[in-house]
Formats: sequence, structure tokens, C-alpha cells
Amino acid sequence: MAENPLQVIMDQDPELFTLLENTRELAFAEGGIPLKYKLLIAVALDAANGSADGVKFLAMQAMQAGTTKEEVMQAIRITQYIFGAGSVYTASEALKDVL
Repeated sequence: MAENPLQVIMDQDPELFTLLENTRELAFAEGGIPLKYKLLIAVALDAANGSADGVKFLAMQAMQAGTTKEEVMQAIRITQYIFGAGSVYTASEALKDVL
């Protein structure tokens, strides 16, 4: 997997990085929604926000958690319905080397 996209924060402000990690751990904690679906939600949100790197990183994590390629694409369909075609272009760029 690629280098942590927050490496510079980790190096320059460990306290801020710890806060971010704690928040991530809370968001993806066991219970309620299964992890693979939490990661698909995050994929959709990053696609909607135009973050191709985030989509790629999260899609790889989701697939490691058991998400199928079809489930990733269903998440992108829903994202397109709510946020429009721009999210599909972001997802396409991110997923070309993943799916």
C-alpha cells in the first residue's frame, strides 16, 4: 500500500496526527455497520469531494475487508445519483489501477 497520505502531518505535528488517528479509529470501530460498508461510505464521500487518492486508498482497504468490485461500483452509482457525474470522474481516475 502507498505511503500514508498524512506522513508530513505525522512527522511535523504528531499531536494532530494522534487526534486524526483517534477519530479514524472511532469512525471505523467494530459494531453497528460492518467495516466493509463503512469503508464504502468513505469511498463515496471521497469521490463526492473530488479526492481520487482517498477513493483509491479507501477502495483498496474496503476490498481487503471483503468488499467486492461490484459493491464498489454500486457505491459509485449511488454517489453519482446524489452528487453527479464529477464524482464518477474522480472515482474512475482512482479506480483504474484498483479494479
